[in-house]
Amino acid sequence: MRLGLAIPLAIAALMGTWLGHLAPQGLLEGLAVVLLMAIAARRLVLAVAVVVVGGVAITLLLAKGAELADGLTREDLAVQGLVLSVSPEQAPLTRLTLAVEACEPLADPRTSCERLRRVRLSAYDAPPIERGERWAFTVSLRPPSGFANPHAFDYRAWLWREGIQATGYVRGEPAPQRLAPVDVSLRQAALDHLDAQELSPRSARWLAALTLGASERLVQEDWDLLNASGTTHLMVISGLHVGLMATFALLIARGAARLITPGRWRLAVWPWWFAGASALGYAWLAGLEPPALRALVMTLVGLWVASGRHSPGPWQAWWLALALVLLIDSLAVWRPGLWLSFGAVSLLILIWQGRAKPQGVSDWLWALLRTQLMLAPLMAAAVLLSFERLAPAAPLVNLIAVPLVSSLMVPLGLLGWLFAWVPPLADLSWWLFAWLTEVLAWGLTQAVAWLPLWLPEPSQVVPLALALGGISLLWALPGVGQRLRLAGSVLLPLLPLTTVPEPIESGQVRVRIHDVGQGQLIELRTAGYRALFDTGPRFSSGFAPLDTLWAPGQRFDEVIVSHDDLDHAGGVASLVESHHVARFRSPVADTFGTPSLPCRAGDAWQRDGVAFRVLWPPANHRELTSNDRSCVLEVSAGKNRLLITGDVSREVERSLLLETRTPVTVLVAGHHGSRSSSGPQLVQTLAPRHTVFSAGRDNPFGHPAGEVVRRFRRAESCLWNTAQDGALTLWLGKDAPGEIVVERPAGWRHAGVGGDCLALDSSG
Repeated sequence: MRLGLAIPLAIAALMGTWLGHLAPQGLLEGLAVVLLMAIAARRLVLAVAVVVVGGVAITLLLAKGAELADGLTREDLAVQGLVLSVSPEQAPLTRLTLAVEACEPLADPRTSCERLRRVRLSAYDAPPIERGERWAFTVSLRPPSGFANPHAFDYRAWLWREGIQATGYVRGEPAPQRLAPVDVSLRQAALDHLDAQELSPRSARWLAALTLGASERLVQEDWDLLNASGTTHLMVISGLHVGLMATFALLIARGAARLITPGRWRLAVWPWWFAGASALGYAWLAGLEPPALRALVMTLVGLWVASGRHSPGPWQAWWLALALVLLIDSLAVWRPGLWLSFGAVSLLILIWQGRAKPQGVSDWLWALLRTQLMLAPLMAAAVLLSFERLAPAAPLVNLIAVPLVSSLMVPLGLLGWLFAWVPPLADLSWWLFAWLTEVLAWGLTQAVAWLPLWLPEPSQVVPLALALGGISLLWALPGVGQRLRLAGSVLLPLLPLTTVPEPIESGQVRVRIHDVGQGQLIELRTAGYRALFDTGPRFSSGFAPLDTLWAPGQRFDEVIVSHDDLDHAGGVASLVESHHVARFRSPVADTFGTPSLPCRAGDAWQRDGVAFRVLWPPANHRELTSNDRSCVLEVSAGKNRLLITGDVSREVERSLLLETRTPVTVLVAGHHGSRSSSGPQLVQTLAPRHTVFSAGRDNPFGHPAGEVVRRFRRAESCLWNTAQDGALTLWLGKDAPGEIVVERPAGWRHAGVGGDCLALDSSG
């Protein structure tokens, strides 16, 4: 059997993404040598594959090279470009995605930003901005970055796969300038026509998403309902939508051909071309996202086969679609939606390949039910691996929602567009669509109330996904015995029960300094006790990093808020709203809108063999500044000690030296490494084995200060910085692991004579 061209192309595209991501030395030179050898040997397929590998790799290398240079961080830049998306958030903030057409530094033209192609901007009190307009902005940018915390959303990875090469904000002066209005767009015209219809807001949003691929119109309430019910895939332009459009176009064209040439209409070729062009136009209208592109390719292959041409087979079509998607959009390989889409289609091929076509209504109903029951566990596993969530209601909900949407709602929505020139028929179609939308939304709401969204523990995610995927494959793969299928279906669900989270022994404490930007949030856990020291910042947009760290409903025995600065107390409101906190502690003079116990020097308690002691502030501290009345906490686990000094100044540090027990294993540097803290006396006396700076990347304050970094290095302290290392996790106490685990490992960290210490200074 001949291999064909589709599979080598897809494998070459995948290899190109891998090599482009790794970017090894001599990559392009090596590919050039292999290409010349393939040409000399007249191996055409190999030569084409090498060209594909090189093309995809170069695309990714150019994407990496287009990221904003570090030297332009927070510099004023003049940019012009096309507005790709506008997302109004909490007033007065608006988020923009801009396709950059021109960029020029205002202060130092020697550093170029001309390769910048796409940026994400925050605009405060912005004038009315619409998608499709061209604007000129003065912006302050920084390279793509994000917080790095265990089992939390990776914003940096999201920016990469969306092709965004810098983030920042629009400056108010000089004022933004509109350069050109929205270009004429069929999609925008359709959305404007939809806005003029008398539909309920939800019906209009869902109609735009289902028929035009305008998922940006869905609000957070819609996404919450779809995620919790496991029906997010229904709002993505898929093979179903593209296939229906092609079917409608084919029926209309063949009907016209029968009227025009009644004797030869079956031999007419143009209806098939018309159906293919309609599918292409519809997918283009929907934005040609990877699922729509995959659906388009496989629909075109299906039309080719149905028209009587040579059949390449379903797997050839699958590989061809994958190859074309990666060639057109190489970054799609990092998007979960791509693999959810292709994974679903691959299972459908396994389920249906080699089986007889169902006969009669009962056979079709059973086939559809069987397909959905096999598909549901695999899709649940894929969603679980991608987003660490599981919708228990999804299998039952999709049994009704999928045929309802595919057989009724999508056809009604498309019929409304088809009869747009006959308003009564369009109104009737969309009225029925709106009624079904409300019925579906009500049903999803009831299902979610009965079986709410589940966020499993991180240690359970992979075993549970493997169990679900294994069950799907057992029943989908041909040739598997019935007994093996039944035994596997019973035993595989037991797999998650074999995983037990890493225990914390009595006398040990696990310390996690979270990466929350310019702020501080430290989690302390013993065998049966969980506490937070500070709650991280809350930014002017209203976003609090704490919201991304844990699923709602967490329980904390103690939350100590060092003082009332927003970078330490910004997450208090989120804790009160979404979690359960037994006790708050804070300086008496500070108020956070929730009752708290006073945090005073001399307070002490023990949990599971670990001692906690408050060293500051004293009882009479009302005359102190906000920073100087910070709570200072000492945690002792056996011979190991952790000291957290908040934002106290050098004067307070000198007062603490009489109370602090030495040696100190880990010190969280005061005030994020500011010059006002970490004085010479403290550093020389404590000589901490490890020093952690909780600071934001590229923060405007220059934390940690260079002189502070050098002071700790002279004391032979190992330095860590959440801005560079991400979240840090360590264990203190008897028989506890001695290493520090970081979320953003750096190869140079162990490259010098310092061993486990830094090979370079971890300064800002």
